[in-house]
Amino acid sequence: MIEITGELVRRLINSQFPEWMSLDIELVAKSGHDNRTYRLGRELTVRLPSHESYASAIQKELTWLPIFKPHLSLPIPVPVAHGKPSNEYPLPWSINRWIEGDTVTHDNVLDLGEFAEDLARFLKELEAIDSSKGIPAGVQNFHRGGDLAVYDDDTRSIIETLSGQYDQRLLTEIWELSLATRYSLAPLWLHGDVAVGNLLVRDGRLCGVIDFGTMGVGDPSSDLVMAWNFFDDASREIFLKRMNFDADTVNRARGWALWKALITYAWNDKDSEASVWGKQAIDDIIQDYNRL
Repeated sequence: MIEITGELVRRLINSQFPEWMSLDIELVAKSGHDNRTYRLGRELTVRLPSHESYASAIQKELTWLPIFKPHLSLPIPVPVAHGKPSNEYPLPWSINRWIEGDTVTHDNVLDLGEFAEDLARFLKELEAIDSSKGIPAGVQNFHRGGDLAVYDDDTRSIIETLSGQYDQRLLTEIWELSLATRYSLAPLWLHGDVAVGNLLVRDGRLCGVIDFGTMGVGDPSSDLVMAWNFFDDASREIFLKRMNFDADTVNRARGWALWKALITYAWNDKDSEASVWGKQAIDDIIQDYNRL
């Protein structure tokens, strides 16, 4: 990982964009893992990949976000400038427009059902954008929209470690159901990381979607993970009904949610916020599956 500091960001701005050298620089509270985000003045943000494996996201966003913007009813990042690699920071980076809003939590959403409707509406708008020249799912976006089986070994390995905590047979059944089908329709645009850290709320409503670094075209099922990773029973039903996919797609989506929950639970300290979240997501997936 590259060490990114406010001092580094200041030097990059001063050397490449001196017109903004007088603006304050402040680390965003939840600045992300794949990228670090700093606020630049009141209207701009600086986005810097934390590792070379995330660097391709910058060019994708610079190319595609201006194309997406007219088709979407919610604000998304608007690229303003393209930062170049340097001896001090060897990766491309970007400057975007700031979007007002707070990271979504269960406490700042007024109505989960309404939030589910809003998110589904946004994702359907994204899926409707012409994807014929889009970037296929694969290594470039960690296989979001591609074949979930790429994570089969990791998932089964973690399930094996959960003896005594969970019904391993049941977790394996859920996982294998998600692998039983493949997407066979025309590839659709997907965000790739529809998660609480990338959704903004203002006055209790969804007000913006950020971090399109894992965008691509392919199977839209990976964009449905919020159904189990955030929504309750009633709002999950609203969200999935509004997304209007068949049962196979929902099964694959549940598999994406399970994989994410398992690695988050297993690969973090058990007392950490991330691990606690992962365990809760696993519990919710099991509870929902048992009602089928």
